[in-house]
Amino acid sequence: MSTRVIGASYALALMVVVVAVDILFFSHRFWERLAANIGIVLVFGAFYFRFRNSR
Repeated sequence: MSTRVIGASYALALMVVVVAVDILFFSHRFWERLAANIGIVLVFGAFYFRFRNSR
């Protein structure tokens, strides 16, 4: 699988998780939603940098 396909899949998964958490848990709470989104992006970033060289 090419690196572009993997990167696009990873970005799509990130967007799906962020939108799902927003809709399911924090639909009317701005600050909690913002904090959760930042946390999700940081976790995805940590996994990306941890496993990007293991191909």
